[in-house]
Amino acid sequence: MLVSLCVIAYNEEKVLNGLFRNIADQSYPHEDIEVILVDSKSTDGTRAMMEDFKATGYNFRSVKIVENAKKNQASAWNCALCVAKGDVIIRIDAHAQIPRNFIKRSVENLEEGEDIVGGGRPNIVDNETSWKLTLLAAEESLFGSSIAEYRRPTEKKEYHDSLFHAAYRREVFEKVGGFNESLGRTEDNELHYRIREAGYKMCSCPDIISFQHTRNSLRHMIKQKFGNGLWIGLTFGVCRGCLSYFHFVPFAFLITLITFIVLACFGYVYPLMFLGLAYVMFDFVNTVGCFATKKVQPQFIILPFLFPFLHIAYGVGTLVGLIKMPFWKMKLGSTPYDRIEEVRQAMIKNHPAENTEEL
Repeated sequence: MLVSLCVIAYNEEKVLNGLFRNIADQSYPHEDIEVILVDSKSTDGTRAMMEDFKATGYNFRSVKIVENAKKNQASAWNCALCVAKGDVIIRIDAHAQIPRNFIKRSVENLEEGEDIVGGGRPNIVDNETSWKLTLLAAEESLFGSSIAEYRRPTEKKEYHDSLFHAAYRREVFEKVGGFNESLGRTEDNELHYRIREAGYKMCSCPDIISFQHTRNSLRHMIKQKFGNGLWIGLTFGVCRGCLSYFHFVPFAFLITLITFIVLACFGYVYPLMFLGLAYVMFDFVNTVGCFATKKVQPQFIILPFLFPFLHIAYGVGTLVGLIKMPFWKMKLGSTPYDRIEEVRQAMIKNHPAENTEEL
């Protein structure tokens, strides 16, 4: 079974070597893997690293380097899909790490009859320091990041609304098409919404796992949370069905906080006091949880102050996104939507009969 392993990157020279080692070490037959690397006009050594990987080859069926004219993730994934010939399409972020049996386990689970498979995706840090481990604890906490089940390993097969680093049967893209290039960080949400609407299920398997590098500084983490929230606000205007209520919890907290502060200015202080008390309680419980379950670091003492920074950054991002959304929608042309169908046609055209086998 031919596998197309797709990786997109923009200025990722600091992390690509580790991922390339993981790919080269895969136990699945290399002659049945084509590696597709998409470079979005990087200005660092990313492209040179891709060229070195291609030159070495590692006995893969092929290594393709594709240039993405845009710095948009959805466009980069579409570039990969348009040249992929595999029966199985696997998407891996540049900031990821995958174990040696990752592709093998993914294909085996597809062979059992699933349409899309993936697994837990814990966060990790590179070059561990006490501060990085503190940021990791905040990111991994349900309070600091997300309650999304698909982020965490499972003990049995479970079906979720989304998956990280998933393996897809080719027919999925042949039916639903590619990514909506008008979207930024929510391109996965929108694609997976269309996949679910088409009747496909996404299976999280206990024997599949991958890892994602956590942002290494508070500034970058806050920027990430703001960006995530911003795209939630923008996406609300084009695909409400691909978002859940949980995406808006930080926004609801922010609006409630602002409202209660205004009321306090007029003498109604009790709502703000109750909100503050409830937040401090959750903050304290989750901080204690980090002390109880993580490799404790001295900086854990500031976790109660990190959590509100992350929540407010996300909430402010969503607020800004909702304000910008009407104007953003007016500027959208038809091209991003046309690309969905273009990719679908390319997937059908680029799948020669000799590569097709029954899963």
